[in-house]
Amino acid sequence: MSGPESRTGPTDPAPEPSPDRGSTPGAAPGATGGRLASSTRSTLLGAMFLMATSAIGPGFITQTTTFTVQLGAAFAFAIVVSILVDIALQLNVWRVIGVSGRRAQELGNLVAPGLGWVMAAFLLVGGLVFNIGNVSGAGLGTDAMLGLDPKIGGALSALIAIGVFLSKKAGVAVDRIVVVLGLVMIVLTTYVAITSGPPVGQALRNVVLPEQVDVLAITTLVGGTIGGYIVYAGAHRLLDSGVSGPGHVRDITRGSVTGILITAVMRVVLFLAILGVVSGGAALDPDNQAASAFGQAAGEVGMRVFGIVLWAAAITSVIGASYTSVSFVTSRTRTSDRTRTLLVVGFIAVTTLAYLLIGTAPTTLLVFAGAFNGLLLPIGIAVLLWVATRRSDLLGGYRYPRWLLVVGWVAWLLTLYLAVNSVRPVIDLFA
Repeated sequence: MSGPESRTGPTDPAPEPSPDRGSTPGAAPGATGGRLASSTRSTLLGAMFLMATSAIGPGFITQTTTFTVQLGAAFAFAIVVSILVDIALQLNVWRVIGVSGRRAQELGNLVAPGLGWVMAAFLLVGGLVFNIGNVSGAGLGTDAMLGLDPKIGGALSALIAIGVFLSKKAGVAVDRIVVVLGLVMIVLTTYVAITSGPPVGQALRNVVLPEQVDVLAITTLVGGTIGGYIVYAGAHRLLDSGVSGPGHVRDITRGSVTGILITAVMRVVLFLAILGVVSGGAALDPDNQAASAFGQAAGEVGMRVFGIVLWAAAITSVIGASYTSVSFVTSRTRTSDRTRTLLVVGFIAVTTLAYLLIGTAPTTLLVFAGAFNGLLLPIGIAVLLWVATRRSDLLGGYRYPRWLLVVGWVAWLLTLYLAVNSVRPVIDLFA
């Protein structure tokens, strides 16, 4: 979890990539020369899946299930539109961070003194609260998978995540576990989708000619896919692996788009799995619609599969949230490997202890965290788009594509809508 040091001057040269340290997630192989070239593919794969699996958490599963039950096949249109918006935003975020060689909060501090620390504070608060939910999801997953008490399962899952970060080659471990578990989720959910027999033709028709257009569903999906820390997870991972600078634009672009597409594949197969059950007229348990749908589609096996998918989604989100949140408050040159590792372990430990004491994060806290994430998204995107538009000095003279800027600013307007919707529930709480 190493990144460039925060600078104070607007014309500082772009930081050089660091060598492989092998002891923290910021130390994946491939930092310089031929070594970098030989490991770029595995580094990209890890970054793509870190972003994707960070997005595919317990909330992702709940969102997809809820909207599928509400909208049926018409939800396909919302999925496609949200994917296009996600790609537009991710392309810009990854390219600015990757080409500049600086983390998002460092760019924020260069655009306006202290702005980066505001971004870091918002992200840290949201990350802490949502990670309680992630640990809770891991506990529920072990319950469905093995019949284990959720609190015991959550604690054991947190210990596994801590073990990943404490391993000698934590960067490699993080990359591998998110890739493997990401593929496991997609394969198992595809099995359930095939078993449920969804009306694929009807879903495809709704992509072009939707029976219903739900703006709330689209904005909720965008926020759930790239909100909060998620939009920065893969880009920060690339920096920490030494992949940065204008010479890596093609790799950065490929990684940003593919990361969203991996998330999209999971969203689509989960949608089809639930749609097959709903279109067949089955009544789902309102307390746990997703688990009920998996059970309806594949019986007892489906319930176990649901447990595995939920656990994999939760533990990879624990890893992604912890990794990215700590990357917002540390520096490559000023923070030692040991300190970074201890901060990540502490982050996981604190959220796990909170879960054990209070259960899953209370709704009020989740609403507040959602508001923080909703506010962070337009602020962070605006900072990066401003750098791309007006601060070419931070991009090493790189000429940013005009079309990408236009697409980015248009998509940014949607993030403002998301911010308004995230603040409204907080106002309602006080009302």
